Amino acid sequence: MTLAKRVIPCLDVRGGQVVKSVRFVDTKDVGDAIEFARRYNDDGADELVFLDINASHERRRTMVEFASRVADQLFIPFTVGGGITSADLAGEILRVGADKVAVNSGAVRDPSLIAAIAGRYGSQACVLSIDAKRTNGAFEVVIDGGRVPTGRDAIAWAKQGVGLGAGEILLNSIDRDGTKLGFDLEMTDSISRAVDVPVIASGGASSAADFVTLFTETPADAGLAASIFHYDELKVYGVKEALRRAGVAVRPLEVQRCVE
Repeated sequence: MTLAKRVIPCLDVRGGQVVKSVRFVDTKDVGDAIEFARRYNDDGADELVFLDINASHERRRTMVEFASRVADQLFIPFTVGGGITSADLAGEILRVGADKVAVNSGAVRDPSLIAAIAGRYGSQACVLSIDAKRTNGAFEVVIDGGRVPTGRDAIAWAKQGVGLGAGEILLNSIDRDGTKLGFDLEMTDSISRAVDVPVIASGGASSAADFVTLFTETPADAGLAASIFHYDELKVYGVKEALRRAGVAVRPLEVQRCVE
């Protein structure tokens, strides 16, 4: 049976507001995160991802209260990430209603964090979020919102993270972030083939055609985008209809309505 590909809006959040940047700089407020969440829920999104963009850099706790508010509004799965540095904090977020937590900088600094979360709450609840950029012909992991290069190879890190228990990879191309140049197919393909868990591709989507290309040219399980949805350039259901016409299996909107 062919698994349906997922279309996932991403909401970078700062103080309850959705923000957007280009290559992780020049960040601007876009609107209220809860309102966006409701809209995407109605538009047929398969899941949502909320990332507190300043949490790791400023060493703040991720917004447990915010996750609780989101859970009250949604009927679809959602992931929360940003500043998660302990299994205890991950547990708080999961207990108030999040389906998954995403770890990034904290896991790079202490890889045992992945094993701790997966061991306590299951691999399905632990997403390894990787921000990567091209450096000297390779894909380098960067942390703290793209501010700090690590010298770590992204493919090797993805393999290590899955070995420690991560049940999913959220792969964001910093080179493509906010550029509307299309997904980084080479990076996505390389990491998708290196691990045996679902990979969510992020960074660069500008059209429904970019999602079609992603799913027909790489084994990615999901495509994630932000600005094209935030600014109403595309509707999620429009992307899914284009995928369906291209022969890509997606979850029908009417099925989601029935589930709700």
